[in-house]
Amino acid sequence: MDFYLMFFKSEINKMTLNTHSINCGYLRIRLTNLHKFYEMLMLLLLLLLCFNFFLLTSAVGDDDEGPYQGKYLGKINSYHHQVSGDVYAVNEYTFLLVGFNYDGNGADTFFWAGAANRPGPQGFIIPNEYGKTNILDRYHNKDFTLTLPDRKKITEIKWLAVYDLNNQNNFGDVYIPEEFEPPRVQNGGTFSKRSHNVSSSAIEIVDSKTIRIKDFTYDGKGKRTFFWTGVGAQPSSRGSKIPDEMGYLDPIRKYDKETITLELPGDKTIFDIDWISIYDLADSENYGHVLIADNLNVPPSLVKITPYEFSLPNCRQLHKNLQVSWEVFGPQITLQLSGQVEQSDYMSFGLSGSESSSQMIGADVVVAYIDDIRGYSIDYNITSLAPCVQVLGQNKGVCRDDMVGGLDSFQLNTYSRKDGINTITFRRTLISSDPGDKEIRLDRSNYVVWAFGQLDSNNEPAFHNFYPKSDILIDFNTTEPVNDCFSFTKHTDNPVQTWERVRIWEPTVRTFNAYLGPSGGLKGYQGITGHVSSGLAWYINGFMIPELYLKRGLTYVFKVRGGNNPHSPEHYHPLVITDEPRGGYDRLSDAKQSEIRVLAGVEFTRRGRPKPTAAGPLCLSRYPANYDRRLDDNFPSFKKFNRSLITACTYDEPATLEITPNITWPDTVYYNSFTHANMGWKMHIVDSYNNLRNSAFSQLKQNNKLGLFLFIGYLLLQATRQSIA
Repeated sequence: MDFYLMFFKSEINKMTLNTHSINCGYLRIRLTNLHKFYEMLMLLLLLLLCFNFFLLTSAVGDDDEGPYQGKYLGKINSYHHQVSGDVYAVNEYTFLLVGFNYDGNGADTFFWAGAANRPGPQGFIIPNEYGKTNILDRYHNKDFTLTLPDRKKITEIKWLAVYDLNNQNNFGDVYIPEEFEPPRVQNGGTFSKRSHNVSSSAIEIVDSKTIRIKDFTYDGKGKRTFFWTGVGAQPSSRGSKIPDEMGYLDPIRKYDKETITLELPGDKTIFDIDWISIYDLADSENYGHVLIADNLNVPPSLVKITPYEFSLPNCRQLHKNLQVSWEVFGPQITLQLSGQVEQSDYMSFGLSGSESSSQMIGADVVVAYIDDIRGYSIDYNITSLAPCVQVLGQNKGVCRDDMVGGLDSFQLNTYSRKDGINTITFRRTLISSDPGDKEIRLDRSNYVVWAFGQLDSNNEPAFHNFYPKSDILIDFNTTEPVNDCFSFTKHTDNPVQTWERVRIWEPTVRTFNAYLGPSGGLKGYQGITGHVSSGLAWYINGFMIPELYLKRGLTYVFKVRGGNNPHSPEHYHPLVITDEPRGGYDRLSDAKQSEIRVLAGVEFTRRGRPKPTAAGPLCLSRYPANYDRRLDDNFPSFKKFNRSLITACTYDEPATLEITPNITWPDTVYYNSFTHANMGWKMHIVDSYNNLRNSAFSQLKQNNKLGLFLFIGYLLLQATRQSIA
């Protein structure tokens, strides 16, 4: 208020009858040919108008300043020890303290709350931002959250204080207003049923960036249909995409009464939008929408927002966590890949293997990554959806250009990793001197492909976790810059619950049927072993990579159906048993092979070259037609996942691999593929099954009584079988 009085006084002092003018913000108004009385009256009215103008703009600026942080409770009343800061209610149980300060000199000081009229000894300790009830240390301009203990609610207390229990002294406090309503999840409307079977139950606004849609249905038959949002009374083409529940910006798939969670992209919040629509851009048609109410009292989003930084004029968002930017200059193009990926992940982008669609097979791509020392941008050629292997003396699969007789056409410019985002810039000519490279066309749009995932132990791209299912066209030669990129967002993910780990340790099981099947996403092979996946895994007796328990001195038979066509880079997998966990023995260098003990499945020629002995006909569990393997992790168990597969086997006799573990075998060995790494898992070699039973007995006894009864029943069954035999 003092500022506005000073402004008012200064303007009066500026007024003279000679100038007859007034400054109002950025306007200068000049008055002429008026009677002095009316002139002075007009000047006073204009000054009052300016006064209200500055009040209004100041108030608006305060409300809009910074991101939404929850419902504001007020500034902390400071009494001692430099306590200060602002306090927000995040939800029913949590406070957000912004810019909190405390000098740390209290004797026995805690965050303290209670239901009395004012802070005093009657109250309870609130754990600090780490969940600890330690005496408070010094804080300097720190932002953090405090959660009330024992599921207590903000509405059950009257104040939050910084309180010294030893001296019963209140250093600072903030009061909870009566009838205060903390932010909470808000229910919204349902999707209007316009066409393509779009429907849902009431949506939930989880927080300022998150929308949960229950029982969502859409037939998937639109042309270019997206989750779409914008402002205005009704949906229109003037909007923007919302990434789907997996972060993709592709046209959305079919849904059948599914519950999905969407996150608004970048720094966009529900306060910036009026509706969410299922919108087809090809026909500019709204298939169904739901309106978003104004001024919703919802919790703030806790996602971390990292602004995108690119130095090139054009940018295209490929996925929530990946973007490509570019600039064409003369005969060259400079590209930049930016991705929110793990340290050991790669990013891939390039020209499609087809002129009429986005296709991985035949694609010409760059694989970009950063190791502990430097960045890389390596030219790759994709001839098969498999790791690079030798087929009849030639390398096939996902291979570096220099391994298939070509040249590495990419020149690395810059690389950096900051805030969990890898940014790699590189350059190549539009028309490469390598005949195996594709031309980047400027006279029309180019079909492109992209992917990102984990690198294997050799820094080669493993089977990608993220990739598009639809066609992607990019025009690299637009007259105006193109930019649909948005800031990266990241929230704390819950750990993935892997599928059940299966152990086969019955003494009566001496035969193992081995065939191939999908590796099952993060819940399958990767989650169970901690290794990257090649896309396929061994299925033993109907289970994905079970741990096998074999007794020394007993003979076991593996009936192998992993493919016996050496011309196939994808489906040629002789079974091999070694003391090394990853497999792919044939791909290793001579030096690496010399470090590995081969126990079964390989014999050596006179020249010392390895030759597999257990290559059987192909038996493969496949996905159904048009299935999206990116949905593997939606299955709660391997049993349900396995039921969705279709198994196709030839009628030829399987290859047999007969083994008799002896005293020289290590306690742990591994079954794997001779040609590809990361397809199998552990075999435990034991001296006695009795020790195994006793170990299982002890574990079950510790776990639960039901398991104990089941185990006793199992022992009785085994004893009965032996007596009958």
